[in-house]
Amino acid sequence: MRNGKVYLVGATKGGVGKSVSSYNLAYSLAKLGKKVLAVDFDSQANMSTCFGVEDTTAVPITIGHLMMNQIEDEEMPAPENYIQSRNGVDFIPSSMVLSVVDAKLRLEMGAEKMLSNILEPLKDRYDAIIIDTCPALGALTINALAAADGVIITVNPQLLAMMGLQDFLKTVKKIKSRINPKLEVEGILLTMCDARTNLCKVIIEQVMETFEGQIKIFESKIPNTVKVGEAVYYSEPLLEYAPESKACSAYEDLAKELVGYES
Repeated sequence: MRNGKVYLVGATKGGVGKSVSSYNLAYSLAKLGKKVLAVDFDSQANMSTCFGVEDTTAVPITIGHLMMNQIEDEEMPAPENYIQSRNGVDFIPSSMVLSVVDAKLRLEMGAEKMLSNILEPLKDRYDAIIIDTCPALGALTINALAAADGVIITVNPQLLAMMGLQDFLKTVKKIKSRINPKLEVEGILLTMCDARTNLCKVIIEQVMETFEGQIKIFESKIPNTVKVGEAVYYSEPLLEYAPESKACSAYEDLAKELVGYES
């Protein structure tokens, strides 16, 4: 009997490698022997593309459809009808249906728990469930925070992505006190780091100074490398496409940090 821990990978703005990080983290956890489910909870469906879903409109049941079922109080389909699998990792794809859900959620009573209701029955099948969210603090992100146990915040040092970080943390705090008391921030993950640039060094230091002692900053920092983009293009995790790359090692280290892995 497993008891899946739900991790939300969030960001305050797009272009910080959030979906790619969710995807590669899922495979790195699987390599540690964990049974993993990845949930694409972003209507842009970037993580679904990583998993090789070419046409999300052709997928009969996506997370959007499941959320609609919840909203309409309809019976849920069996998990085998909507959970897909690729290279040893299970996933639930997304589609534009989720943007319709986003609009509807704002009018619903008790809407915060819809995603939680979908994932709760699946927890005993998995060690880890990873939710990839949209880079906005709307109804969908609140749903994801209400369903999560831990939050990983992706920050790109080049994009001054620090800007929205405090707002994101405030939202996490509110959700923790009002809806989901078990919610914790696992840490800040610095992505697309080009260690040779001064800007990157300065921002990393700034993040460290600002949050030292309050929030963990993962020691694993994801380097800026073309291998990440190439792997996505071929719908392969870095573990398959470029296992020797620095980025692959960084995601493997991140997985170990996350689960307190003793080598």
